[in-house]
Amino acid sequence: MSEAPATGSNPASEPRPLRLRDALRKARIEAADRTGVVVDLRDAEVARLEILNDALDPLFAQVPEQIDLFDRGISQGETPRLWIDVVAHVVMGRDKRIYRFVQDTRYGRIVLAESHDVPVIVDAVTDYVARRMVEREHALAPIKPPEPQVAEKPRRRGRLLSFVLGFVLGVLALFALAMIASLQNL
Repeated sequence: MSEAPATGSNPASEPRPLRLRDALRKARIEAADRTGVVVDLRDAEVARLEILNDALDPLFAQVPEQIDLFDRGISQGETPRLWIDVVAHVVMGRDKRIYRFVQDTRYGRIVLAESHDVPVIVDAVTDYVARRMVEREHALAPIKPPEPQVAEKPRRRGRLLSFVLGFVLGVLALFALAMIASLQNL
């Protein structure tokens, strides 16, 4: 630990108070140095994502052209990302050396894979692409309408029809008898 300077130290060895202009200049230089480091880190992130993007070229070369699920590209925003599709992307971890393959879901963001190694992330992206293609096939598969079931007419229906027909004929017969009887009484 350093000790505080003694109160009776040599005034020539103590730094003089800087003028505001010199202090501002010094602060600007320090800010530029920090910005340069941030820009260098961001450029390193983009470079690592470009390496991964190049490693994914053989995979996406095998995806048929009529499948338009995937829109791969690197976004240059505040946090550079390698987009695989609309909901999945690769972003660099906090240490800027680890790849993090994530997917946005309605329940939040989930980490699908995380590794320092490009082949591990390529394998994870390959599995993801395969799953998405299978989901697409299932979504586009024609739905077969249910086959009509030929059911036997229930015998009950035949019995009911016979009963109703007999009832109607009986009522007509009684009506006819009543008419004949009334004609005889006249």
